[in-house]
Amino acid sequence: MSNEHEHRPPTKPDGDDGYFEKLTQTVFQTGFNWKVVRDKWGAFQEAFDGFDIDTVAEYDARDLERLLANDGIVRNARKIEATVDNARIMQRLIDEHGSFQGYLRSLDALSWKERRKTLSKTFKYLGPTGVYFFLWSVAEEVPPWEERDR
Repeated sequence: MSNEHEHRPPTKPDGDDGYFEKLTQTVFQTGFNWKVVRDKWGAFQEAFDGFDIDTVAEYDARDLERLLANDGIVRNARKIEATVDNARIMQRLIDEHGSFQGYLRSLDALSWKERRKTLSKTFKYLGPTGVYFFLWSVAEEVPPWEERDR
């Protein structure tokens, strides 16, 4: 990819599956070389059925085995399991709020610190820095990087 593409500002995903894909990308990039994840992303999209939330939420032990055997993706069992859990969590939030963006809007009244804590507790394998990166990557308002921990 060119440098132009790498520095393009983030945009809001088209729908819930787009938010799920960005969340999953954040999970896999956490504590790992982001370039490796980015370079393998096409294989991730194929392996996780285009990040269709309802499909991934139905994954069972056979699907987990299939993913762990796929050398086209990062084969981290805990992150793969977290992705399935996160799909189920997103399903519930979408049912409650009409959309994932509706869920995010329900957090608007919270301070940055409370919002970050809520999202970290809600989703698997998503720590404070991951929350920052995820929200930034879906064009949500975040504080300047230097102020993220204040």
